Amino acid sequence: MASMRAARVLFLLLALVVGLSGASVPPDPVACAHGTSDCTVSNSYGAFPDRTVCRVANATFPRTEQELVAAVAAAAAAKRKVKVATTYSHSFPKLACPGGRHGTIISTERLNRTVTIDKGKRLLTVESGMLLRDLIEVAGDAGLSLPHSPYFYGVTIGGLLATGAHGSSLWGKGSAVHEYVVGVRIVTPAPASQGFAVVRELGTADPDLAAAKVSLSVLGVISQVTLVLQPLFKRSVRFVARDDSDMAEKLAVWGGLHEFGDVSWQPWLGKAIYREDGRVDVSTPGDGLNSNLGLRAQPTAEIISARAEAERLQENGTDIDRCEAARRAVVEAERMAFGFTNDGVSFTGYPVVGFQHRIQASGMCIDGEEDGLRSACPWDPRVRGDFVYESAISVALRKVPALVADMRRLRDLDPSAFCGMDAMGVLMRYVRASSSAHLGKPEDSLDIELIYYRSYGDDGEPRAHADVYDEVEQMALRKYGGVPHWGKNRNFAFDGAIAKYPRAAEFLEVKERYDPDGIFSSEWSDQVLGISGSPSVVRPGCAIEGLCVCSEDSHCAPEQGYFCRPGKVYTDARVCRFQSGRHTDEIASL
Repeated sequence: MASMRAARVLFLLLALVVGLSGASVPPDPVACAHGTSDCTVSNSYGAFPDRTVCRVANATFPRTEQELVAAVAAAAAAKRKVKVATTYSHSFPKLACPGGRHGTIISTERLNRTVTIDKGKRLLTVESGMLLRDLIEVAGDAGLSLPHSPYFYGVTIGGLLATGAHGSSLWGKGSAVHEYVVGVRIVTPAPASQGFAVVRELGTADPDLAAAKVSLSVLGVISQVTLVLQPLFKRSVRFVARDDSDMAEKLAVWGGLHEFGDVSWQPWLGKAIYREDGRVDVSTPGDGLNSNLGLRAQPTAEIISARAEAERLQENGTDIDRCEAARRAVVEAERMAFGFTNDGVSFTGYPVVGFQHRIQASGMCIDGEEDGLRSACPWDPRVRGDFVYESAISVALRKVPALVADMRRLRDLDPSAFCGMDAMGVLMRYVRASSSAHLGKPEDSLDIELIYYRSYGDDGEPRAHADVYDEVEQMALRKYGGVPHWGKNRNFAFDGAIAKYPRAAEFLEVKERYDPDGIFSSEWSDQVLGISGSPSVVRPGCAIEGLCVCSEDSHCAPEQGYFCRPGKVYTDARVCRFQSGRHTDEIASL
């Protein structure tokens, strides 16, 4: 969830409530039964893709780099597995889980201060647990700007770097935050002769910085990050809705026309919403604010009601019902400019002009005063509310026209099957090839993001038209060679992903030097990095949750009429498709 979108709604008008002044901020991802022992760690949704609970022996909350060194040393001396958890922990996969019950969690939530700021050299050094919200505010107060960032500011600088988080741009160095990192201090395991832990200071002259910039947190714990910033600037934002008939051609050039441009596609409605977003002179009038609708505090009762309606539409609703709910949500979000305001209070018309630190990211639901859970972020796991899958796949820009043509062909076969995508929009953001990070994007790419309904059931329940979502994802990953976002996606997306990174071997060499005993590795990270095992989990029903790609009917839900079948456009895909006519006969034969 590290990048959220302007039309983040869930089948009705949940995200269209005016933001509240109060809000119960989401709970800490680390919860301990006895002080700092017998703990669990989760993500912001309260559930990893496989729905397992991650248990650890203990947690530590260092306030200084010295305390951080001591925590790493203690774990290394005991050869105990360690993982890092950050505030709110927005990584969807199990990057923060050490595995087993005897590991340690190091939380960076108290390592959240500004270290130094050099206005002349435009350098800002902060501790790794600082929220993006606070970082861009510190920069803005100094007359500086972080040129690009994810759209949600409730992530930490260490966490977003670990997963290669980005905004949308092909200009300059591109939209990935790690491209603006010029130094890190990282604490790694060490031999007993060095006290079991050392602080490594990496600058631009050190080749190991290319591994530390996007590390999946398997090298150690980043203590401090130094970024090179730009003079504070203003942006002008306008959203323009057009039909999607020429979207394939437009996507190929849109990122070159607008520095911060992105596109949100509503397939069933047959339209795309183009974001015209670029720099303007700082003297341009305007004090606009990005107050993203889906990231505002919502009344808890409305969150629960909206989820109940979404469940009703999934279980008993018709395509007409689901499509009408999606249409209403899209129309109302457009009317409210997706949450952008001209003065921080109201929207009076385009363009919205404002300073970078007020435009680049949002997340107002984490800013309010505690109100006893009368209101909350829509995804707060204490509330039966916004519970979704989050998939993001980057496809080489040169392949995008063909991919979009295939997606439109699939849509045209059954437009109403895509209504769930309309409600949230298929967000498309631009990312440049990384010249400075081994695990950064290998090519100039378009990142295609889908956020869609997930059931609360322990084993997962089939979704309406799940096969079209799965076919789109498999098409992007397999036919067009896309790479998954490290901090999003379901298990199957990571199968074989590391082979798509030309500099993966160089990253693994640094990992072996920094952590030869695998203190910061886990079963999950070893699977994702191709060291051992597979991230796919093959068992009955595994394809319903995206834990595997089905190869037989039992991987779907044949007892409910869902069978493993080829894709309709990408026939090499294998998806769980509902076939009502064969349900009775095939179940009887099981």
